[in-house]
Amino acid sequence: MYDKYFKKEKGITGLETAIILIAFVVVAAVFAYTALSAGLFSTQKAQEAVYSGLKEAQSTLELRGGIIATAGTPGATGTIKQLTLVVSNVLGGEPVDFTMPNQDATNNGIAADNSSNKVVINYIDANQVVTNLYWEYVPLGTTDGDDLLETGEKFQITIGSDDQTLNGGNLLDALSVEALSVNDTFTLEIVTPIGAVLVIERTTPPYIDTKMNLR
Repeated sequence: MYDKYFKKEKGITGLETAIILIAFVVVAAVFAYTALSAGLFSTQKAQEAVYSGLKEAQSTLELRGGIIATAGTPGATGTIKQLTLVVSNVLGGEPVDFTMPNQDATNNGIAADNSSNKVVINYIDANQVVTNLYWEYVPLGTTDGDDLLETGEKFQITIGSDDQTLNGGNLLDALSVEALSVNDTFTLEIVTPIGAVLVIERTTPPYIDTKMNLR
C-alpha cells in the first residue's frame, strides 16, 4: 500500500521537474532572442555611423587644372581682382547644388545677406579671413542645364564679378584689409552642403601679369 503512494509521488515529482525545465528553456530562449536582437540593432547603427562618417570625410568636389588669376593692376606691386577655377564631381559623388549667390547692392565682393547659395567660398591669408565670397559659374562641356554639378559635368567658378554694374563686386572689394598682391600665400575653402571641404592653397608670383595660372 505504501509502495503505491510512493509511486504516485514520484510521477508528480517528475512532471514538476519537466515543467521547471521547460520554463527554464523558454526563459533562456527569450533572453537569447533579446540579446540577438540588441546585437543586430547595434551592428546596424554602427554600420550607419560608419557610412555617414565616410560620406562626410570624402570630398564631393575635385579641382580640375590650375587657378587662373586676373589682375586688377599688373606689375611688380600689382593686385588680383578675380580667381577662376574648374571643379567637377568626384566619381560616384553626390550632386552639388551650385545655385549662385545673390548680388549685394554695395559691390563689396561678398554674397548678399540671406543669399540662396548652398556652396560657400571662403578666403584666408595671413592678414584676414573673408567668408561667403561672391562668385559666378559657367558650365563647361555637356551638362543638363540645371544648377546641380553631377558626375561627368564641370563648372568654371569665377570668384568676383568683372561687371560692376551687376552689384557683385570682386576680390579688390572683398579684401578690405589688404589686397591680394605679389608673393602672397592664400587659401580658398569651398564648402559644400555635404562632403569634406575642398581646400586650395596657392602663392602669387613676384610679378602680377594680366592673366596668370597659379599652379
